[in-house]
Amino acid sequence: MKKLLYISLFLFTGFIQAQTALYNSGNIRIHPNGNLGFHTNLVNDTAFDQNEGLAGFYGNQVIQVSGSISPTFRDVEFLVSNNVFLQNSVSVDNNVNFVDGNILTPLNDQTIHLNFQNNGFFTGESDASKVTGFAAITNRSFFSFPVGDQNQLRPLLLDSESESPLAICAYFFENPSSPSSILESFDIEEKVRDIGTVTDREFWIIQSDVPATVTISWNSRSALGLIPNTTADAIIVVGWSKQANQWVIIGNSAQSGDISQGFVTSQTFIPSDFEAITFGTIPLPTDTFAVNNPTLGNYFLSPNGDGTNDFLVIEGMSESPNNSLRLFNRFGQKVFEKINYVDEFTGISNTGSLLLSQDIGLPEGIYYYLVTLDDLELTYQGFLFLDR
Repeated sequence: MKKLLYISLFLFTGFIQAQTALYNSGNIRIHPNGNLGFHTNLVNDTAFDQNEGLAGFYGNQVIQVSGSISPTFRDVEFLVSNNVFLQNSVSVDNNVNFVDGNILTPLNDQTIHLNFQNNGFFTGESDASKVTGFAAITNRSFFSFPVGDQNQLRPLLLDSESESPLAICAYFFENPSSPSSILESFDIEEKVRDIGTVTDREFWIIQSDVPATVTISWNSRSALGLIPNTTADAIIVVGWSKQANQWVIIGNSAQSGDISQGFVTSQTFIPSDFEAITFGTIPLPTDTFAVNNPTLGNYFLSPNGDGTNDFLVIEGMSESPNNSLRLFNRFGQKVFEKINYVDEFTGISNTGSLLLSQDIGLPEGIYYYLVTLDDLELTYQGFLFLDR
């Protein structure tokens, strides 16, 4: 929706008190090609869900949505500079257009959210316009939640193995040990010994009963560089386990970036098994090999048959015959995987949807590798440049 609609007509049903809200206790319906603008609070106490057309929230003052029954809109846009505050959930069947101002929900009540139904999507999200609270999806398997705090958009990408009947997400720029927005706390010192440090800057709440991976990012405000002796390669996804009541490793399946900014995709897990997720680091190495080899380096591969750099040879793999190598493209898609790797990779994909013709091979470019040395209990990450 590129054209904004400013609607001065107010429709009232039920009763009005000092013209401070639109009370819907009767029968309002937005018909196809119809438009309804809210310039005041909405109190919804009856079914308001067979809507077509566009509903819009406009103005310079805070608009509150409350009532006993959640409204459902087909298309909705938000242009309220002082924010829209949901005290009751709002569902959307089609498009949410974020224009200006945030959509707030109570951070201590996960049952209230902006819910994107089966085909719902959004446009225009930004630091100035997003969900500052809980966003939700219904019957979806893949979705990027447009969540953040008052100042920044901090989305979370959920990729589920199947459709989730309901998934909810919120972001908190708060210390997990002592958050100000919720009653729960997640002490960053309560962690398994395989975690070095848990960040005290931010966390996400993501709930879904379907196994999934999540992708989250860090930026300069995340300040991961302030963690002593930390590099980007040491950043891992950790979660506060409901069962163990401590931070445990969820793990990474892909990662990119430097200590200032980047992203990481988790291993598959069940989000509802965890109260919160955030960034952790692996402990400083004490193993002799790890100390002498803080990184395995970056590599150059030119499989043209000239006898130079035709195969990917990674130094140190022989130290651990029980190992694995995984390669990812710049989109985080896995393109090669080998257990007990011994110099086999020549630029040909062997896994995933990117399995290409043996005559073509993978395209030229930069790839990310993940090496696991099981015998030494070490993991290394780096980059490979493939030259055609």
